[in-house]
Order: sequence, then structure tokens, then C-alpha cells
Amino acid sequence: MTDATLDGGPINDGLGPLHGVYPQDSEAGEVLRFQSTLQPKRFLGLSLRNGLLNIVTLTLYRFWGKTEVRRRVWQGVRLNGDAFEYTGRGKELFIGFLLALVALGLPMLLTVFAIQFGGPAMIAVLYPILYFGLFWLWGFGLFTAFRYMASRTTWRGVRFRLGGSARSYGFRYLGALFLSGLTMGWFWPVAQRGLAEKLWDELRFGDRRIRFRMARAEKVSVYGWYALGWVGTLVGYLVFVIGMVGLFAALGMMDAPEGQPPGLGFTLGLYGMMLVLAPVFLLIWSPFHAAMLRSISAGVTLDGAGFHLDVKAMPLWWLTVSNMAALLLSLGFLTPWVQARTAHFMVSRLTSAGLAHLDLARQAGRGPGSGEGLADAFGFSAI
Repeated sequence: MTDATLDGGPINDGLGPLHGVYPQDSEAGEVLRFQSTLQPKRFLGLSLRNGLLNIVTLTLYRFWGKTEVRRRVWQGVRLNGDAFEYTGRGKELFIGFLLALVALGLPMLLTVFAIQFGGPAMIAVLYPILYFGLFWLWGFGLFTAFRYMASRTTWRGVRFRLGGSARSYGFRYLGALFLSGLTMGWFWPVAQRGLAEKLWDELRFGDRRIRFRMARAEKVSVYGWYALGWVGTLVGYLVFVIGMVGLFAALGMMDAPEGQPPGLGFTLGLYGMMLVLAPVFLLIWSPFHAAMLRSISAGVTLDGAGFHLDVKAMPLWWLTVSNMAALLLSLGFLTPWVQARTAHFMVSRLTSAGLAHLDLARQAGRGPGSGEGLADAFGFSAI
């Protein structure tokens, strides 16, 4: 099936007109209405079960536990009254993890042997390759994780899929980090939008293409909030250094003999300052993170439908801080509860304007046969 361009009319969301891609033989689409039926308290029992089974199996059960969490979360998210479905399996995640161990372990092992037998010259050659290669793998893993979850997500029996190349996304991610480093972080907002475009613009619902409109995303201001976070972090770092110097002086460590290990008072003071400053830094950056979420959601379109994520800084900050506290105090046992709570928070704030022709979507292929192993190895899988 091919799409023909037809004027879809403006979306009344304040971001300007959006002309969708409409089939010529269709007269009407449907408004997208999202609903969350998730009740995080119902994930408490699952959290306990997954945690205990992870202990008994030395964390091997986590692949099947993660699959069950996703299945329940997907069932709790509804679009126009119909729930999403997650069709992934724990075995796929386990196989993906084994492949990731080979992809990560073998190059590192070869590098160690080469350095041991090659001397300083070999270190000078291989160290930059290994260093930048890990960042490339990080981007590669992000893409493959998104691709796998898309291919295992269905709605009304139609599967999502992700096009594009994981290799090219890895290089794009590496380039984004490099330019952000050169600009002391100021390129990062541009990089985040660009990376989001590479993912969302390649996403399909069956054979219906989802688009990322950069012009719409850029209408949501983010740089002012980024400047607040950047300057606030600099000030916070100076406060931390001054506090550490004061702690040294109060404990008499300025005059301590060289090489003497820090005492219990210093260690407790250090961790105490970190616990206090962590929520402060999260608060400083929460306006930027909220703005970036709004910006990216504004850029995503399907036919004539646009999206709006009504996320504000303070609710996002409280969600993040309370989630971190729950994970810390429960030693990670409450991970499923945290994930369900986060999904409910986001979906309940997601709205859409305009029309989409979901009824015309045709089925897509199943996608990769193994799960997001690199995402699990690096620990950045969202759910």
C-alpha cells in the first residue's frame, strides 16, 4: 500500500498547521485518546516475587521478570479503548544478553592481551578505539532496545516496527557526545532532538509511518532551561567543593599525615552531602528534562495527529526523587512498582490532536529474534 499526500488540516495545539499523509480513498480518521488503567500498588506483589526469584537464581530470572512487568504495563495502557500488548519472551532477552556478553567481552579480552604483549605503543593505539567503541556500543544498544520493544508491541493485532540502522545510530550517538564535549555540554539539547528524530522518524505502526517533525519540536523552548541547569550545576559543584573543604577542616584532616585514610566521620559526611545534593541537582535539571520531553512529544506525528505531553518540572522532579528513594530503600525490589508508576505518570499526561488513519495499517514483520542484550548489559533499559 502506498500513501498519497493530502491536506490533513491544522492541528489545534499551538504549534502550527500539520499536513498529514492521508490515503486518497479514506474520508475520516480517528482522534487518538490515551488512557492509563495502571494501578502501581498492584505491582507490589510482583516486585516482591521478582526480587526473591532474582536472589534465588542469582539474577538469572530477571529476563522473565522483566517480560512479565512489560506485559502488565502494556496491558494497562489503552488507546481509544483498546489495550496495547507486549509479545516478547524472557528467552529472547536472555539470548540477547548472551550475545551482548560476546560482543562486549571478546573485544575487551583481545584488547587486554594486545596491551599486555604490545607495550606502550599498542596501548596508545587501542585505548582510544576501546574508549570510543564503548560509547558507540551504547548508542547501538539504545537503538536495538527500542527496535526490539517496538517489534514486540501490538495494538489491535498490528505490530510496531523500527527501520533504520543501529550502526549508523551508534555513530550518530558518538558524534553527539563528541560535539557536546567540545561545547562543554551546550550542544546536548540539539543532540537529544536529533537522536530522537532518528528513532521516531523510523518507527512504523504496521505499514503506517510515524514522522518526527523537527520544526514542531523546536517550537518548544529548551535552551533557557538548559542554561539554568548548566549554571546551577556549576554553582552546586562549587558549593560541594567548599563544603568538602569545610568538612576537612572541621575534622582536622588538613593537618593529618599524608596517606592516612579518612575516618568514619568524613565518610558519613561525604555520603550525607551527596544525599542532600542529589535531589538539589535533580531539581535544577527538572525544568530542562520536562521541556525536552514536551519538545520530543511535540515532534512526533502520525498522519494528521500530533501529540502533547503535559509534563511540568516539579511533578517530574518529585516522581524522580521518590522513585530513587523507593529503589534505594528497597534495594531494588520495587523496580516493577517504580516502572508502573512512571508509565502511569507519562500516559495520563499524553494527549493528541488531529486525525490518524490507524484502521488502514497492515501487519509488519516480527522483527529481531533476540532481545536488547546491550541495553541489559549497560543497564539502561527503561522497562
